[in-house]
Amino acid sequence: MSSYFKKYPNDQGFFEDYGGAFIPPALEVEMKKITDAYQTISKSHNFIEELRSIRKHYQGRPTPVYYCSRLSKKYGGRIYLKREDLNHSGAHKLNHCMGEALLAKHLGKKKLIAETGAGQHGVALATAAAYFGLECEIHMGEVDIKKQHPNVVRMKILGAEVVPATHGLKTLKEAVDSAFEAYLKDPENTIYCIGSVVGPHPFPMMVRDFQRVVGIEAREQFMDMTGELPDHVVACVGGGSNAIGIFSAFLEDDDCKLHGVEPGGRSLEMGEHAATMTFGTPNIIHGFKCYTLQDENGDPAPVYSVASGLDYPGVGPEHSMLKDMGAVNYDIINDKETIDAFYELSRLEGIIPALESSHAVAYGIKLAQEHPQKSILINLSGRGDKDIDYVVDTYGLPE
Repeated sequence: MSSYFKKYPNDQGFFEDYGGAFIPPALEVEMKKITDAYQTISKSHNFIEELRSIRKHYQGRPTPVYYCSRLSKKYGGRIYLKREDLNHSGAHKLNHCMGEALLAKHLGKKKLIAETGAGQHGVALATAAAYFGLECEIHMGEVDIKKQHPNVVRMKILGAEVVPATHGLKTLKEAVDSAFEAYLKDPENTIYCIGSVVGPHPFPMMVRDFQRVVGIEAREQFMDMTGELPDHVVACVGGGSNAIGIFSAFLEDDDCKLHGVEPGGRSLEMGEHAATMTFGTPNIIHGFKCYTLQDENGDPAPVYSVASGLDYPGVGPEHSMLKDMGAVNYDIINDKETIDAFYELSRLEGIIPALESSHAVAYGIKLAQEHPQKSILINLSGRGDKDIDYVVDTYGLPE
């Protein structure tokens, strides 16, 4: 497995045909500084020791793997959850935010800047900024600010400035645009802490490396619990950080099938979903090459998902490579299936999942029905506290 991570990405940040750094010349020097610092610091004993201490004593890692007995009994199969919802701040996002903030501290940066969709990355980065005593600025689409009000309040309580993105569709893509513009104004004193395995090199590599802890833990825990590897591993995919985190530990296991679940939204018409891997084609977005959803002019297409963290018209370059290799199966789950899974897990197991994670739960339930003798490990990437008001107000409570 180590050879895979040495091979991908290459020195220019490419995962075969995807990735790279298509950035303004003014940013090239700064990105090289970040890349060189990461390559040096991340291998140092002090950095690794501090990050491990943070994960254990602050984040509460390792998060457990849990067997869903009632869900399994109802739908067949053996359904397990990797409980990233129990990671401090409520999602997998803190895994890379603490790493990025620790890197910023070593680089002497004063402010962390980022985008957020569902708000979970924003909360995690605001948490990291508070921990290290850094300033924090979070850019968020106006639509998502309304949908994810609890997380907006959490960010402000933690000391972050929340900047609304008011152009375009006012969702995640626009938040990325806004955050990049803010970062370009002062790259010397700030660092853009990208919230997924997207963006120009070195961010897809860095975020992937920090998220590998999820897969490393899950593989060992599942083996301890069952004596074997899971037959299926499932994770939702927007930008793709939680998915690459858990997939990374199983990429060379031929008997373990990997499934990335995209948002099918309200329909398969353009603007009604965000199924980038299913309907996209390769193009450049936000400084890197990946599969993207495009309109007739070749511009990023409008996207939608019931889950604010998944409505992005691009995807991580490593996911794009894995799709072409056939190493991961990418499929879709629509809004109705997502909401049904949200309530099923809540009612049967007492676990309220994030809407992003509910896509993976819904797909896991489908797999359980199709393969009743198989084991299914789902990455429950976040908890649903942020979504409960929106879900109940929009869809009501089930009878």
